[in-house]
Amino acid sequence: MKRIFLILLVFAFFVFAQIWALFVTPPDQYMGEVQRLMYVHVPAAWNSFIAFFVVFISSIAYLIWKKQKWDRLAESAAEVGVVLTGLTLCLGSIWGRPTWGVWWTWDARLTTTAILFFLYVGYLTLRRFVQDRDPRARLSAPLGILIFLNVPVVYLSVRWWRTLHQIQSSPSTMSPDMVLSLRLNAFAFLFLLILFIYHRYQLRKLRDVSEDALMEEIR
Repeated sequence: MKRIFLILLVFAFFVFAQIWALFVTPPDQYMGEVQRLMYVHVPAAWNSFIAFFVVFISSIAYLIWKKQKWDRLAESAAEVGVVLTGLTLCLGSIWGRPTWGVWWTWDARLTTTAILFFLYVGYLTLRRFVQDRDPRARLSAPLGILIFLNVPVVYLSVRWWRTLHQIQSSPSTMSPDMVLSLRLNAFAFLFLLILFIYHRYQLRKLRDVSEDALMEEIR
């Protein structure tokens, strides 16, 4: 019962954050209503970085302690991070069409984000090809550490190269109304991130238990 209440609370806060961004926060002076995409686009990107950082830390933890729980956590976080990165790319394209006049351009930020997306899709694909638990974890952990190196590249790409994408915004460069909406949605996505990773982890754990039970029956 407590778990259901917590899930409902998280989704209620998410809905509240979206309503606040859509109907309470005023539109941008220059971009108008399309600017509201930022309140989903940016939090999705931020939280995808958090998810991939969890993959990074969990992969290191697995290599140190050799516990399956760390491998499960890495896989769960990678799955959620891929979904959020895909959402980031889709919303970025929707925003780019009226702003830049194109759905896609090989801008440094867009390109490095697309590379990040496909790197983690490759990470999850590799895991599907290796059926045995321990070899899968041993192969996945170094990869989970290595591909995380692209996350700071994505973040700093707008500063390292000349890009169409604007540099990172800060509270000092935004109106207080916009800052509040952005923070509300950042926390809403963070709570969803934690919720999704937790339930994906539990599903992975149940699958492992079922596989172990099946192997015992076969023996």
